[in-house]
Amino acid sequence: MPKAYIDEHISDFDLQQALAEVSPQRRAHALRYRNERDQRQCLAAYRLLLHALSQEFGISDELPQFEYDPSGKPRLQGHPDIHFSLSHCREAVACAVDSRAVGIDIETLDHYSYEVAARVMSEKEMRQILTSPYPAEAFTRLWTMKESLYKLTGDDGGGDIAHMLTDGLPVTFETTVHPSYVCTVCRFRL
Repeated sequence: MPKAYIDEHISDFDLQQALAEVSPQRRAHALRYRNERDQRQCLAAYRLLLHALSQEFGISDELPQFEYDPSGKPRLQGHPDIHFSLSHCREAVACAVDSRAVGIDIETLDHYSYEVAARVMSEKEMRQILTSPYPAEAFTRLWTMKESLYKLTGDDGGGDIAHMLTDGLPVTFETTVHPSYVCTVCRFRL
């Protein structure tokens, strides 16, 4: 399973310096956000990708450029053999890189809405949430599984997000639960 790289220090870097140190493409992307928190998350995710590429693939001498497949999924220009996924929430940013397709999602661990859960979860998943000693954690874990699966495949189950996590999916999930967030990595089984 690819390693999930997580950075909780979104506010611990100089924003202007970080803007100067990333690729022009990523700088322009970050500056599209009006609020500083979103700019920081965008830059922190890219910086985390740089770290992961260095650790996993020894790539440390270039600022990656992104290209996009027809569904809008980003790829590394010039590196068709490297796959990555980025995500962020209020508390942290997350990145996964691998030689195979990968999806990652990180979400704030917070209260959940029963009404929202009933719309986006199957009956089986609702039972898991409602019988869990930690329903918000159960909801967030399931939600990150769905989001990481979507990032892996680009398929939202034909709009039926409630039934995305069917038995027999050819994928594996690895979930990390932190006191303030939940992160899940998804990839196809070998």
